[in-house]
Amino acid sequence: MKLTLLFALSLSLTCCIPAPQSSANSRTKPKALQLADLTYEPEIKSVRLYPGETPLLPAVIRLGEASLTLEFDDLRNDYQSYYARLINCNYDWTESGLQDLDFLDTYNEFPVNTYEFSVDTHIPYVQYKVNVPAVKISGNYVIVVYRDGNKDDIILTKRFMVFENRVTLLNNGNLIGSSTLANLNQQINFTVNYKNLNVPNPMLDMHVTIRQNQRWDNESRDVRPSFIREIEKEMDYNFFDPDKMFKGGNEFRFFDLRSLNYPGRNVAYINKNVKPFEAYIAKDKTRTGEVYSQYDDINGQYLLENYDYRDQSFSNYVKVNFSLASAPVKGDVYVTGAFTQWGLTNENKMRYDSTQQLYSANILIKQGWYDYQYVVKSKSLPPYYFEGTHFETENHYEIFVYTRSYLAPASDKLVGYILLQKNAR
Repeated sequence: MKLTLLFALSLSLTCCIPAPQSSANSRTKPKALQLADLTYEPEIKSVRLYPGETPLLPAVIRLGEASLTLEFDDLRNDYQSYYARLINCNYDWTESGLQDLDFLDTYNEFPVNTYEFSVDTHIPYVQYKVNVPAVKISGNYVIVVYRDGNKDDIILTKRFMVFENRVTLLNNGNLIGSSTLANLNQQINFTVNYKNLNVPNPMLDMHVTIRQNQRWDNESRDVRPSFIREIEKEMDYNFFDPDKMFKGGNEFRFFDLRSLNYPGRNVAYINKNVKPFEAYIAKDKTRTGEVYSQYDDINGQYLLENYDYRDQSFSNYVKVNFSLASAPVKGDVYVTGAFTQWGLTNENKMRYDSTQQLYSANILIKQGWYDYQYVVKSKSLPPYYFEGTHFETENHYEIFVYTRSYLAPASDKLVGYILLQKNAR
């Protein structure tokens, strides 16, 4: 079976420095607000924020033209009174100085009042859903969900972006040639035309961010142009250094857990003698040194689907066991994907079994189709050590263009956005 994302635009891209993701707070720690994708309690699962009814698309909408849906599960079988509010952020995800009425027409607290109880599941839960209210200005935002109107009792935070088309993004073509460098990296060269903006100093007042596959762990922030033509009001972004390119990575590993009665691809077996059930993913091995193998993936995302009942309220949570055959490495190994919000936390950290000579992890996951990969956090090894990296890999990229408004109070507006596809199938 082939699963693909429905994205319309197709180009190519650059530049990446992996950044560690902050771990979520546990219930034993203070709930310090973090402007990132996080859950603050272990019972909060399957958090998704997406435009309309399309969960695979990024949480990016055009100003005044679309709406976002936030949904999540609470693994407690009683209704909780949740509320949400929005925070406006600068391009670097620090809180801006805007007041609520600067970006909202309504009071900045709205109830999460759409919910559904699970039916006959091994772990009871309640699924909550809310439509994010429209904002008045473009930029970066964080939605914060909290309990009983207490803004300090946070349960989750999730980022999204609202853009307007006030700059033009032009692709200049891929200039990389045949070399060892080309075998590992993906490069894009593009031009930003800002003739519709009054920007006295574009080097200081404009900021470009590039993201691969909706990931926050390899985002490239505040990318500097290689050349500025002030008369034409254009900034060129042409990159030739390897540290200014994205690693192509590899197609994501995946497993199909949409049915517990008839497990799908890459699920070795399911132990139904315990509840919740335990699923065992087929043993993985390192892909370093292997030639590139083309197949369709969903670029690290996941789909929540149930083929046993066709009704999401019957979907079970399953303890999913991952295993990676390998000698021990100098560093920590994690299972990552959109289902872990790309974080490197204790929940998705793998443990090494010297007897079986493999890394393993056990993670509670809802029925569905999941993409995943293994990431290494090490001083001596690259993050993609177990996956390999190839220029042929199909990836999605996003380019965000921000400009600084110095009207009191100052804030960064998202004046340009484009979604690109490298190696479209």
